[in-house]
Amino acid sequence: MRRRELMAGTAALLAMPVQVLRAQPADEGSWPRSAQVPGGIARVSLGPAAERPKAFAENDIPLLVLGDAIEWTALVGIPLSAVPGERRIELRSTSGARRTLGYPVAPKKYSEQHLKVSPRTVDLSPADQARYERERDHLAGVMATFSEAGALPPSLQMQVPVPGRRSSSFGLRRVFNGQSRNPHSGMDIAAGTGTPVRAPLPGRVIDTGDYFFNGNTVWLDHGGGLLSMYCHLSATEVRAGDLLRTGETLGAVGATGRVTGPHLHWSVMLNRAMVDPALFIAAA
Repeated sequence: MRRRELMAGTAALLAMPVQVLRAQPADEGSWPRSAQVPGGIARVSLGPAAERPKAFAENDIPLLVLGDAIEWTALVGIPLSAVPGERRIELRSTSGARRTLGYPVAPKKYSEQHLKVSPRTVDLSPADQARYERERDHLAGVMATFSEAGALPPSLQMQVPVPGRRSSSFGLRRVFNGQSRNPHSGMDIAAGTGTPVRAPLPGRVIDTGDYFFNGNTVWLDHGGGLLSMYCHLSATEVRAGDLLRTGETLGAVGATGRVTGPHLHWSVMLNRAMVDPALFIAAA
């Protein structure tokens, strides 16, 4: 940072109310780990400002901004479909000024699995296809949820929602009968039916439902565009609008939806991009 910018930032800091200094979370050690690859998270420095600036990814998607008046940082979820190279975000100040900032995305090769299965498990019937499309449109609205980041907990390090073996890796691409499917967008954890599934962070329930692929599902909003999803549940114990604390039960492991056995599918979404949940686990 240039000396003039540092002096200006210090002057603004001394002139502002004390409470601005307590924007949460300000400890970078409590943030998810950075991994600037498809399916990862980039940390983009926004510099000093008296108030939390607003930053946006492509298609005007708002970003999670953390830190304090000395240094603000945008945490950017990188889509699994991202092409390696430079990507850009837009910073908008309270005065209306705009500027763009770039960050690099490195390539990452995820595993691929080729499977031969019955055609009926790959090709949907017209009725199932229509149901899937209805659910897809509804879930697009759920995934667009963005609540202000001011209520975020002091730490974004998540507890694993259920104990068990990780049975499928994030980013794994499956090819059924020669037909490639979207990469695996979450973490699968093998556990017995009925095992309690607990909230990894405080959050508000924003959706529950029984979906064709995902079965019984719960979505949580943690603030600032950080969402999490829990699929294939045998039971759901919450309703939309419920507020959960870390460790509170939201449902139980099951095998609902299109699955071959009981497990939890856990996804984490940041600015509408599915990212690797392992980046949020302290000991992962």
